[in-house]
Amino acid sequence: MFTFDIQRFLNSKLAGHGGRLGLTYHAHGDDWVELALPYSTEQIGDPETGVIASGPIVTMMDMATSLAVWHKRGMFVPQATLDLRVDYLRPATPGRTVIGHGECYRITRAIAFVRGQAHDGDPSDPLAHVAGTFMSIEAQP
Repeated sequence: MFTFDIQRFLNSKLAGHGGRLGLTYHAHGDDWVELALPYSTEQIGDPETGVIASGPIVTMMDMATSLAVWHKRGMFVPQATLDLRVDYLRPATPGRTVIGHGECYRITRAIAFVRGQAHDGDPSDPLAHVAGTFMSIEAQP
């Protein structure tokens, strides 16, 4: 296990899918993390509307909630997403950055419970809500 430093992790260039999407750090608190998904024409799902496809938003929310777990634990522990339910409320507004807020509200020995929302500028007008669970690969005391 490695100590998890959110600032160091998020200030480094993200690799993999998150890096390809251009996800960046936005903010964090004791048990939550926010990521930003800048608008990009490469992420458009429907060229006629210019709306971001669902895949990049799901990826951002999976990463934001995952980071919230590591941040709350204070350490990096290998984990797997057991369940991540995404309820879409409306499409993202074309041209706007989407903010993903992920919160870890409970951790047991092996399971972390998360929730969050995505919005494109107004947290009181979310475009998606998420709820899920992560399982730690190595059970914690």
